Amino acid sequence: MRTRLRGRGALSLLRRGVLLLLIPPLLLALQLLVVGPRLPRAAGVGVEREGAVAFSVISIEPARSSRRPGSTESRGAAPDGGEEAEARAYEDENEVHARQIGPRPLEMQPWASRGPSFAAELHRLTTYINRPQLNCSRVLSPGRAHASQPPAAPSHWLLCAEDWLLPAADRPCVAYSFSMDGGDAGFLKTVSGLGCEVHSFDPSKSNASGGRHGNSLASNHGDRGVVSQHKMWLDWRALKKRRNKAGGNVGSVSQTLADIMAALGHHTVHFLYANLLSAEWRVFQNWIESGTLQSVHHLVATVHMRWAGFEVGGSDEEVLRYWFSVLQGLQASGLKLVHTSAGEGHSVLKQTVGSPHSSYTLSWVNTRR
Repeated sequence: MRTRLRGRGALSLLRRGVLLLLIPPLLLALQLLVVGPRLPRAAGVGVEREGAVAFSVISIEPARSSRRPGSTESRGAAPDGGEEAEARAYEDENEVHARQIGPRPLEMQPWASRGPSFAAELHRLTTYINRPQLNCSRVLSPGRAHASQPPAAPSHWLLCAEDWLLPAADRPCVAYSFSMDGGDAGFLKTVSGLGCEVHSFDPSKSNASGGRHGNSLASNHGDRGVVSQHKMWLDWRALKKRRNKAGGNVGSVSQTLADIMAALGHHTVHFLYANLLSAEWRVFQNWIESGTLQSVHHLVATVHMRWAGFEVGGSDEEVLRYWFSVLQGLQASGLKLVHTSAGEGHSVLKQTVGSPHSSYTLSWVNTRR
């Protein structure tokens, strides 16, 4: 009898011990269920310690969505958050722009129709050229340094003179002009009147400063409004990658825009004029692929369409598609077309056409600077 009682007592003690062992895990699980959801969220992966228990907190909040530059959502009015929310919206937009500008390969656009078609490609190209992408309420016209409303009469080119697109009056501005036909006279007068540091590049001029790489690029820092002449031309190939040619102008040197800017000590060209006589397509491609365009604020350039251009080959349809792809690349780099002026003639790739012209002078402004 005593043996049975002792056995029952031992069994009771064993049961009590098991219950005591189960109580702490149950309390800990209850604490996690009640306290866990009330823990603050962390911005990222981290560890929070409270007492002797460590909790790993992982945020699963969606990342901040990026807005497409130029969309109505990114430039809309500020929400109820006020100025702080508006500033945060513009900060997000600037981050998107910073990721998109810079060096980029030229992206060939698809055919305008199902396959190669001269008519379709030419129509797409000329439609794009004749459709401005930005309306400016105030402009600078040839020979004038004071902004005014867009003139009613046709103008060779126009510079968008909105306050947020012009350099500050108390800061120096830089202007480059590449022309061999004297067509940049109005441009030089305008940028000189603005007080810019002006550089004119023309390999055919005998009175230009110097003729070799070592002394041909002398800057005129501090001489605002003075035009510095250079016997030099613009190229799309780096100097070290080109073979010296026996022909051409004796003593003249051609360089990329990036090399010229570096030699002159410029990080920004506020105004650039270029009539490159059919070399513009390859030069544009170099600017797109090298990221040079982010340093150019206003661009006036003549595009020539009588023939394919230097080092541009392929069928007529392929050339038109390439030209359109280059213009699309300029836009993707931040340039907005503000004005178009048609040139003389109606010959495109040696074919007589109806309304399209043989050349156009286009005016752009960089809205991502």
